[in-house]
Amino acid sequence: MAIAGTVTEGNLEAPTRHPIDWKNPDFYDEKKCFDEMERIFDICHGCRRCVSLCGSFPTLFDLVDESPTMELDGVEKEKYWDVVDQCYLCDMCYMSKCPYTPPHEFNLDFPHTMLRAKAIKFKNGGASFRDKMLSSTDAVGTFAGIPIVTQAVNAINSTAAMRSTLDSTLGVDKTAWIPAYAPKKFRSIEKASRADRAVAPVNVIDGERTPGKVVIFSTCYVNYNEPGIGQDLVEILQHNDIPYVIAEKEACCGMPKLELGDLDSVAKLASKNIPVLARLAREGYAILTAIPSCTLMFKQELPLMFPDDANVQAVKAAMWDPFQYFVARNKDGLLKAEFPKALGNVSYHVPCHGRVQNVGKKTEEMLKMIPDTTVNTVERCSGHSGTWGVKKEFHAMAMKIGKPVFKQMAAKAPDYISSDCQLAGHHIAQGIAELGEQAKLEKTPEMAHPLTLLRIAYGL
Repeated sequence: MAIAGTVTEGNLEAPTRHPIDWKNPDFYDEKKCFDEMERIFDICHGCRRCVSLCGSFPTLFDLVDESPTMELDGVEKEKYWDVVDQCYLCDMCYMSKCPYTPPHEFNLDFPHTMLRAKAIKFKNGGASFRDKMLSSTDAVGTFAGIPIVTQAVNAINSTAAMRSTLDSTLGVDKTAWIPAYAPKKFRSIEKASRADRAVAPVNVIDGERTPGKVVIFSTCYVNYNEPGIGQDLVEILQHNDIPYVIAEKEACCGMPKLELGDLDSVAKLASKNIPVLARLAREGYAILTAIPSCTLMFKQELPLMFPDDANVQAVKAAMWDPFQYFVARNKDGLLKAEFPKALGNVSYHVPCHGRVQNVGKKTEEMLKMIPDTTVNTVERCSGHSGTWGVKKEFHAMAMKIGKPVFKQMAAKAPDYISSDCQLAGHHIAQGIAELGEQAKLEKTPEMAHPLTLLRIAYGL
């Protein structure tokens, strides 16, 4: 704690978060928001510790250095939006770099100030049709999931001419990797699978650290794009005799809308998810999601938006990263630790939204349990961050931010490259290929989610 009348250089305590005061009319007061940005930007300009994290900080520092005064007072306020647009709310500045986060007296929360600015921009009609469409994962996924539409969408996404059209009309960069849509959704596959087989009752065995039963929150990406990841999670649970259910109702977690600043839509999505998940949490289920951004949404952002909502807090308490759960289950002596299949060399990327959860490198810990498997861990932002990295005006920056990751991931001649964030995994694979790192390797590494790697190692 700072002594009265003095200024400390940085925190000696872990950073803490204040609730997001998004229902207060002052939250949407542009002048007050700009005053706070000015206060924060001046501190950042004097520190510059975060210059290598993302595009926001180099943009800010260039604005200052190229201004007539070479101080923040020489930067036009309208230019602050350039800094806001470069922020994709990875939270790494707050969690790993900034020495002035609360409880420090400077009380600096850069990402949530950027969120406030994005919310003001959205309220004032500043979101484009493209941005609204890309963040509407359920609406797009439901439509694209119609079989004949799936074929058409996937064809468009894989055709150079149509990608050029998307580039010129919607501003989706023609060179950016974008996901295909699966012909069958994970939730549909799992429902049909359960109907086709006799599900023998499994005893619920709670551990000292872990609930003995699991509810799977599918996530939009697993449900619509890569259902195989969800099926891998199911196989791992079945192999370990852990009973599970699929949440009977599910909407998008809200992270894409949060990144857009559309907080009213975040609240609407929460009103669909939270009652279902809260009931299951109170029934003693651990809630698992396979995408770290979704896990983080329930662990951090929704609890900060609804700090007094007991249901939201119950879901937070029951929410687990899958590998956090498996490692804890192993410590309880309740996880099978025989792995008949080695994975060789694995280059594993820790995504930002996994790091922010403050659970440690549990995926790495699990992968290192597999015999004859070497894990090269890369702990740095890949630059993708959901919808931001595919946008025409940001894709080049996304590739630039990810360049050190691409090189480090390719450095140890991996058999597999993997990230808990599957979007980051594909982005890294693209970056390795574009940098020519792939040509230096004897064979092209396979890109696979860590849950897929664990399923392979179990020999399932």
